Amino acid sequence: MPHVARSQQLVQRWTLVVVCAATAMLMLDIAVVNTALSKIASDLHTGLSGLQWVVDAYTLALASTVLTMGALADRFGRRRLFGYGLALFTGASLLCALAGDITFLNVSRAVQGVGGAIMFAVSLALLANAFPVMKERIGALAIYGATIGASFAVGPLVGGALTSGFGWRAIFLVNLPLGLACLWITRRYVAESKDALARRVDLPGLATLTGGLFLLIFALLRGNEDGWGSTGIVLELTGAAVLLIAFVAVEATVKHPMLPLGLFRSGAFTGAQVGAFAISASLFAVFFYITLYLQQVLGLSAIEAGLVYLPGTVVMFFASGATASLGATVQPRILLCGGLALVGVGLGLMTLADAGSSWTITLPGMMIGMLGTGLFNPVVSQLALGSVDERQSGLAAGVNDTFRQAGIAVGVAALGALIPTEAALGGGDKTAFVGGLHDALWVCVGLCAAGAAAAWVLLRGTKAEAAVTAEAEALAAEAA
Repeated sequence: MPHVARSQQLVQRWTLVVVCAATAMLMLDIAVVNTALSKIASDLHTGLSGLQWVVDAYTLALASTVLTMGALADRFGRRRLFGYGLALFTGASLLCALAGDITFLNVSRAVQGVGGAIMFAVSLALLANAFPVMKERIGALAIYGATIGASFAVGPLVGGALTSGFGWRAIFLVNLPLGLACLWITRRYVAESKDALARRVDLPGLATLTGGLFLLIFALLRGNEDGWGSTGIVLELTGAAVLLIAFVAVEATVKHPMLPLGLFRSGAFTGAQVGAFAISASLFAVFFYITLYLQQVLGLSAIEAGLVYLPGTVVMFFASGATASLGATVQPRILLCGGLALVGVGLGLMTLADAGSSWTITLPGMMIGMLGTGLFNPVVSQLALGSVDERQSGLAAGVNDTFRQAGIAVGVAALGALIPTEAALGGGDKTAFVGGLHDALWVCVGLCAAGAAAAWVLLRGTKAEAAVTAEAEALAAEAA
């Protein structure tokens, strides 16, 4: 029995390590490119639209396929699909590093996003299988949540260091040894699991969701350039609306939907998704433009821009670690909604920055926003998993990641519509860029406020919230 217990602990430890390492790669690849944008634009001779697709090609591919990948993982084996995702992501990273033009880079980023979708869809399910006891799972999810926030926040620093020292291609090459190491750990230590009642692949749902998101983001990216009333943009937005409505209709009628609409009858599940979309479409999306501000307006180098994020990263890391113990005395609703509110306050404070400011003007807002993120990330994962049957953990993880990644993709595109294209890369009036950035930040503040208010109502008195609180109290009592 002691040998069995040690073996189980080994599996748990390495599963947590590989899931967090893979998640760190995914989040870094969203954030790490930010500080390399100026170098990419110069080297590949592209403008703001091409750069926006460096982010959006990745997040769009991830957002539109993660649910299907979750269904495939539940059906064919989560460890198996996780390994496939790692291999695809690592190979696509090499292609990104070899890109000779912006189109090749963006296509490679889309392939990366599909690999990332597989890993994201399976990550929480692997943790749920490795940590079946909730009091152990809470600690694992706290580490997982801290990894998401820390990776995204430290991404600009890592990207800045690699870009300054070795060039922008290094931000993709660094994934090769990490990906290979994760593949080895997965094959050796991670246990296989699947859902005996797994759903079939929902091809109509996949087609309508992917098409709708693509047309929506494509129109948002091109709106300023082509004119919002132009025939092309109107047709694209109309097509996006039709396809997304068709997606909902398909999910309501097919036998095996990729997104069972019945899940949204749970206030806890719906509240978690609303919160995930709100923080992604605001804080995580606006990082793209804040990094441009630091480099193009304030004149910071890539490494200097990355260092600006470091104090907030430290705050968020410790806040995420404290969330597990806070859950014993503070309701998940308060942590999630309070975290979103703090993010909104932080983003509002960033509007104090102008074209002639010192970089230090951004620190108070960043640190408060990162504090909120540290409170938010662990609890949203707990609520997403705790509000569904355990055998649907892959599906729950996939839905949560869909809302996260769709939020980033839509946010980057939509916020870009508020910022003058020429000014974004230093080719126009810096004051115009800052004015557009202020408008984008206030939109983000409103989104955080709306998300926090909606989640507060949805989470009130839910069984999942009570269950998460009870397990956190039990964990705290045992630790005492």
